[in-house]
Amino acid sequence: MALPKEFHEIARRVNNWGRWGADDETGTLNLITDEVVRAAAGEVRTGRRVPLALPLRQDGVQTGVIPGRVDPLHVMVQLNQELFGPGTVACSDDVVTMGLQAGTHWDALPHVSHSGTLYNGRPADTVTAHGGAKFGGTDKMRHLVSRGVLLDVAGARGVERLAGGHAVTPEDLEAAEEFGRVRVRAGDVALVRTGQVRVYLAGDRHGYGHPSPGLSVRCPEWFHARDVAAVANDTLTFEIFPPEIEDLWLPVHALHLVEMGMPQGQNWNLEELSTACGETGRYAFLLSAMPEPFVGATGTPVAPVAVL
Repeated sequence: MALPKEFHEIARRVNNWGRWGADDETGTLNLITDEVVRAAAGEVRTGRRVPLALPLRQDGVQTGVIPGRVDPLHVMVQLNQELFGPGTVACSDDVVTMGLQAGTHWDALPHVSHSGTLYNGRPADTVTAHGGAKFGGTDKMRHLVSRGVLLDVAGARGVERLAGGHAVTPEDLEAAEEFGRVRVRAGDVALVRTGQVRVYLAGDRHGYGHPSPGLSVRCPEWFHARDVAAVANDTLTFEIFPPEIEDLWLPVHALHLVEMGMPQGQNWNLEELSTACGETGRYAFLLSAMPEPFVGATGTPVAPVAVL
């Protein structure tokens, strides 16, 4: 089914192709300037560090619903092996096989395409089986440190978790700003808390993925107007699932990654951060969320840390 007129109208309004030049491969990460990072460092008051990644484990968030996206398979390839002879220092080594988007991760710009195109108008077939992404892979993201802002939508609504059918709207995002007495500004990384990860943490791997609250197709225009650098949340699919518009699958992915050139993250654990922000009354912080620079990859594991 072709993408509807409504989608293409939003796409035209949020499109960033050419904004940072015809050769640009990093999109909205260009908004994280030296000045933005210096200001972000000023958000640190106590030095309290809050980890935001889920543990990487063989029984992780992937249940087979997304083909090929496997949870980490961890094996030992050395066990206290004395490499240089008896009595020498012994080594233990590990190997992991996993989907790069299996756990807490960033989606890079070529993760999705629509209408045969990727960000900045590049052809979708520049992603190949042997070479991966020719343009815009995770190795091009290089660094991602900025001011983070927790938009605690669940907290603003007075609930631990949004209902599975809840589409997070721009009005929800603004209510979360008011709740946290904070305003999202250019170059920020917005972390949108729905509370959905609580389902996974309680042991329901299948219920975590479906049905799930998530971002509405209306949100990309809000992030575009604010010049947000990246967005992450605490769900498997990022956007509401099943979709709010019948048969329109992953429209927010396409608007963010293809049209805006804005990375997005999934499976972030924002529960401890929500508690910390509530205790301190501060919902902005220094965020370190460095991508692993896999050459040509369309996604990357990340172990983000918020510093309050």
